[in-house]
Amino acid sequence: MKLVAQKRAANDKQDLLTFVRADGSTSSVEMPRQGVLPHDLIHYVVESGLALRDGFLSLVARGAEARFVMALTHDPQKRAIEQGAVQAEAAVEALQTQLWNGAFDPEAFAYGLETAATARGIEPLPPPDVRAARGLFERAVALHQQWRALPPFGTLELEFAVPA
Repeated sequence: MKLVAQKRAANDKQDLLTFVRADGSTSSVEMPRQGVLPHDLIHYVVESGLALRDGFLSLVARGAEARFVMALTHDPQKRAIEQGAVQAEAAVEALQTQLWNGAFDPEAFAYGLETAATARGIEPLPPPDVRAARGLFERAVALHQQWRALPPFGTLELEFAVPA
């Protein structure tokens, strides 16, 4: 699946992410500007880096409407969503916290994985080893630099393969 992230005007508060599935169908979500890499692009880093089969992007790639999946993974009261999608969301939040911190702390990342999952009433993902977790952080920082360098109305295209 191709992810096409587009910056909007400099004074807009949201940018746009369009998902183009292998069959040509699309789905889109708005990405609020948060001062770090947009949350939905952190999903790309986490889900591709950890090869998560049931995360947000994999569900969208398999045909789910992006807005529907987002509502489920962000609502702790809805338990119908697959555990993998909720675990992916918790991992994204843990990595996003590290980005806001501006530095990688492996213990804080592992703690974030645990608390974000526990708050949703699910088992956390096993924390990746420190090297792999640091690699996620470094990939997120590099992608954030690419994103920041884009001018208004510029696009960034990424390829996401659903893990087998």
